[in-house]
Amino acid sequence: MSVQRRPISAGGYRKLQEELDKLMRVERPKVIKEIEIAIEHGDLSENAEYTYGKEKQALIETRMRDLQERLSACEVIDLENRPPPDRAVFGASVTIEDVDSGDRNTYTILGQDEVDISKGIISVTSPVGRALIGKEADDVVEVKTPNGLKEFEIIEIS
Repeated sequence: MSVQRRPISAGGYRKLQEELDKLMRVERPKVIKEIEIAIEHGDLSENAEYTYGKEKQALIETRMRDLQERLSACEVIDLENRPPPDRAVFGASVTIEDVDSGDRNTYTILGQDEVDISKGIISVTSPVGRALIGKEADDVVEVKTPNGLKEFEIIEIS
């Protein structure tokens, strides 16, 4: 079974690596120390600090495994040294206008691990991201939303 590659920007990859590094070098040793201190208090069956520490350790270990799996599947896309796109591609910022309402939004298309809708960052695999990829300015795309089919005109790509 092959691992499906996940596109990600260099900055997004770096953030995942930094989170993993912090968990490994700071959070994990800290919780291990907390568990050791709790063990010194004796009877583990009624030791809330020990129970909490073990639960926290399990969460940290799970998150570390998740980050390791994500990082191993990442395909880093260099966004620095490429010409401005004439089509909507990974890393492009695309301004779209709702054909019905006239509302405009600008989205940057990045990887799943970089999504931050409050900053206008959407995933290349999201319904809007998939509809925009490969399209040019003045194209109209249809996006299936929970409220039905919506049409958007691509105003600008940068």
